[in-house]
Amino acid sequence: MEPGSVENLSIVYRSSDFLVVNKHWDLRIDSKTWRETLTLQKQLRHRFPELADPDTCYGFRFCHQLDFSTSGALCVALNKAAAGSAYRCFKERRVTKAYLALVRGHVQESQMTISHAIGKNNTEGRTHTMCIEGTQGCENPKPSLTELVVLEHGLYAGSPASKVLLKPLTGRTHQLRVHCSALGHPIVGDLTYGQAEGQEDQPFRMMLHAFYLRIPTQAECVEACTPDPFLPSLDVCWSPHTLLQPLDQLVQALRAACDPDSMDSGPGPCSPSTLLPEPGRLPPETEAQRASCLQWLSEWTLEPDN
Repeated sequence: MEPGSVENLSIVYRSSDFLVVNKHWDLRIDSKTWRETLTLQKQLRHRFPELADPDTCYGFRFCHQLDFSTSGALCVALNKAAAGSAYRCFKERRVTKAYLALVRGHVQESQMTISHAIGKNNTEGRTHTMCIEGTQGCENPKPSLTELVVLEHGLYAGSPASKVLLKPLTGRTHQLRVHCSALGHPIVGDLTYGQAEGQEDQPFRMMLHAFYLRIPTQAECVEACTPDPFLPSLDVCWSPHTLLQPLDQLVQALRAACDPDSMDSGPGPCSPSTLLPEPGRLPPETEAQRASCLQWLSEWTLEPDN
């Protein structure tokens, strides 16, 4: 992807109820401050002024978030009913997300489940960051699970690097970045959790991309697969030399996986998928998490079910 501008918004899925955009890297989703020269909110308003809703805080109902530095698939609901149905999918953990990343070093295990609990870092000067349980300053760590599959080994700017597919099974702040760093394989270009490198060695972006998204709402299956940005033809610094797992096979697995509950409830518009063996049941939602979800929901969606 070329750098973002107000005109070059990329749409990868559109229906009467949803848009999925391919967000540029180093782009904020929304902002109320005049200092932000470009946001996804402004791109949407420029491209689809008729879809902007003045009753919402930012003009559009963003169903989830991506970090400023992360590119890729992000879903926008176009009305309250659609936003409510998407929220329920997120709340019930029926959404499938998969990310692509370039990480430093050659990851030796072909696939793994990362299970470090993640909490807020209360260390002075690092309070904007997260950390794993057991490290100094880790506050209120919560269970966190990420599945990782190695796609390729190669070199980035002459240093060993791996291309990986990451599937978060929980949604902690900075989860993928923290988990990769905890493995000793930080994401290339991650200045917050990565290894210190010389300025001349810094890539032009953080190499994390939301590649695949599926939201199985009751009315429709919102499914989008964005183009792979980590190709030698797009970034000459990336030079893969060993293929371990073809990406297209993993995409097929994501799309074809069956809903484990489908025999009881009947098939819906689409089903959640698993990429690797299920690592175990996730902990139940806490009252604090539920309260946070309900507060978020009440801003712009249908009233939640009791």
